[in-house]
Amino acid sequence: MSWTKWKRGPLAALAVCVLLPFGAAACTAGEAHGGTVSPSPVGKVLDETDDTGRNLREVPTKNAPRVGIEVTPDPAGGWDVRLAFRHFRCSAPGARPAAVTGHGFARLFVDGRGIARLHGPAYHVAAGVVPHGTHEVTARLYADDGTVWAVHGKPVESTADITVSDAEADTPDPSAATATASPAAGG
Repeated sequence: MSWTKWKRGPLAALAVCVLLPFGAAACTAGEAHGGTVSPSPVGKVLDETDDTGRNLREVPTKNAPRVGIEVTPDPAGGWDVRLAFRHFRCSAPGARPAAVTGHGFARLFVDGRGIARLHGPAYHVAAGVVPHGTHEVTARLYADDGTVWAVHGKPVESTADITVSDAEADTPDPSAATATASPAAGG
């Protein structure tokens, strides 16, 4: 056995012994496990939840994530949703499930019913999803661990009201639709 082979074995074992405890800690910090959320250095996870049962992650107002929403009828049918972010970036699908300051995804709701998870600022809502009447379209921001970004105990979200007439249920008329954004919680 050469001196080089003898030296590599014990050094590799020493490296594993030193790094193993760090690797185990890194696998558990800030990730959701079985429906619970582990502590994270990003904000404070509150006991309060949003209407979908996700814990709120409180962050200070200064530099908190924000979202604005605009919903416009698509002449070809349905509705186009555009989100405007401030202090927030969408993570790629499949991102590590950990809270990172100002990163995550948005969920889109129509009248409180979840219709999409967004990893970008644009989405098309099919005509049949929004029936006749006035409806609330809400965009809410989440951290990648599934917690909801919150300011002052309220989810970071923005809502737009749209009105669909009977004829618009299949093909909306831009002159009859309203899409007024009313931001909430830092939006």
